Amino acid sequence: MEKKNIDWSNLGFGYIQTDKRYVSNYKNGAWDEGGLTEEANIVMSECAGVLQYAQTCFEGLKAYTTEDGHIVTFRPDLNGARMEDSARRLEMPVFPKERFVKAVEQVVAANAAYVPPYGSGATLYIRPYMFGIGPVIGVKPSDEYQFRMFATPVGPYFKGGAHPLTLCVSDFDRAAPHGTGDIKAGLNYAMSLHAIVTAHANGFDENIYLDAATRTKIEETGGANILFVTKDNKVVIPKSTSILPSVTRRSLAYVAKEYLGLEVEEREVYFSEVKDFAECGLCGTAAVISPVGKIVDHGKEICLPSGMTEMGPITKKLYETLTGIQMGRIEAPKGWIHVIE
Repeated sequence: MEKKNIDWSNLGFGYIQTDKRYVSNYKNGAWDEGGLTEEANIVMSECAGVLQYAQTCFEGLKAYTTEDGHIVTFRPDLNGARMEDSARRLEMPVFPKERFVKAVEQVVAANAAYVPPYGSGATLYIRPYMFGIGPVIGVKPSDEYQFRMFATPVGPYFKGGAHPLTLCVSDFDRAAPHGTGDIKAGLNYAMSLHAIVTAHANGFDENIYLDAATRTKIEETGGANILFVTKDNKVVIPKSTSILPSVTRRSLAYVAKEYLGLEVEEREVYFSEVKDFAECGLCGTAAVISPVGKIVDHGKEICLPSGMTEMGPITKKLYETLTGIQMGRIEAPKGWIHVIE
């Protein structure tokens, strides 16, 4: 299979239309059989539920070429299960995770020419999403839905390597207790846009959100979970019912414990503790781990001992081990690597 004529080493992190995408429609109480299409545009009612009341959820995962030349994805079953949870919370019909994984297989195989070669630093980003497509004028769930999945080749999240980030403590709340912070609803991200634009305008890379109830505990950032490393090399992960259960974060916790022999603690983390940590990282699909060098709380700087020049030693080991598993250089736990071809 011949690859597309793309300058893989200079790809940005943006949208490039590929050949095929998957579509399935929910109508009269059931999903149709679904399938691939070349049509990239969507036609819907002006009164569609997604347009009126933002009834939509999504996922994000990647396909890549391993060292031995296979095209694989990483733990797509967990993305499918998380999307099931999001759909239930938004009163949308569940698209079964088994069909989700099959759709991933179809989309990646159909767009295999867009999967970047091993060693390029680029990957094929996969975006599954679901939305209310039936007309709704009163505040209620839609009667009809569409599940779609497309793929687009993207370059490395950080050109020239991951440089430590500077975060600011946000004046805004990302999610409230008993709210929708633990699902991947589109509205959660729309509500974070003003906060991230404000942070960027003030010279920061990202926000760090505190819990809405007391504003004393660490939650996450607008697009990633957070982990910390203590000075005695313990990995500490903030625990909250209002943060997204990141697939990457869960994988890193396992790697830390089972591959690196580190103690892992998942608990409530108070902002007052941050000054005592040795390292901090943001974890998610896009960059795996992004090192944090500085956190600014309304003018007061907290500088992590790991510094502003490179990843801390534990963060680096976590990054190298997980990416090694993903790329086939290190043996993966059973079921983590899903081979497409």
